[in-house]
Amino acid sequence: MTATLHVLCGKIGAGKSTLAKRLAAETGAIVIGEDHWLSTLYPAEIADLADYIRASERLRRAIASLIVELLTRGQDVVLDFPANTVVGRAWMLGLAQDAGVPATLHFLDPPDDVCRARMHARNASGEHPYQVDDATFDTFGAHFVVPVAEEGFVIVRTSSARSRFS
Repeated sequence: MTATLHVLCGKIGAGKSTLAKRLAAETGAIVIGEDHWLSTLYPAEIADLADYIRASERLRRAIASLIVELLTRGQDVVLDFPANTVVGRAWMLGLAQDAGVPATLHFLDPPDDVCRARMHARNASGEHPYQVDDATFDTFGAHFVVPVAEEGFVIVRTSSARSRFS
């Protein structure tokens, strides 16, 4: 049995975590969620994009071998990390290549106004470890790069993800 690495691409509020849970339920995959790990390892230490990049890079170095090991052993993995830049996606594809498994990129592409509305609803719920404002949405969104097939993924594009906050 060959495992699959599922990676998620979409702006804040696009529905990545909702899709991660659905994929796990459908495939038996293990979800590894960046927000959970970062908020646990670095509580109250991520205030801006530079803090996020530093913490995320440390986390990625720490868990890369675990992800490869799970995939090598035949376990599907959903990386609930934002695969929103070419460099980030290259790291994820490298994990799949190291494990000798395929990588599917799920590209969630709802309009920005839908993402913002979901983000505001998520903030109001108080259930998410991070409260994101419009300026942060814009800052992170400015670094977003639409994925292309030449990057080496099987790309599954979704214009609207189901979200409990929509």
